[in-house]
Amino acid sequence: MNPRQFLLSGGVVLLLLGIVGYAGVFSDTKSAFYLDAGENVAHTTLGVVVIAAVFLLRDASLQKWLVESPADDVLHLVVGIWALAAAFMPRGAMATTTA
Repeated sequence: MNPRQFLLSGGVVLLLLGIVGYAGVFSDTKSAFYLDAGENVAHTTLGVVVIAAVFLLRDASLQKWLVESPADDVLHLVVGIWALAAAFMPRGAMATTTA
């Protein structure tokens, strides 16, 4: 799979995930796969941007840079660590207080 194909298929998946999220398919907070409104906006926006990049950036080296960006790797690593910390954090640590 070349960078163009990866970006196009990834963009379509992100866009569809955002649209399905807006439809409320993953809106049950007790579900193993829950998407809130912010995630739906992010998926839809990223999907549109990636699909647009496929058609606007005709140069294969630019498309490859989008796929192999070190910034993406760092972002995913940080989000993954954050998610693991939240998953294994004691329940009391996540409690919020209301006045």
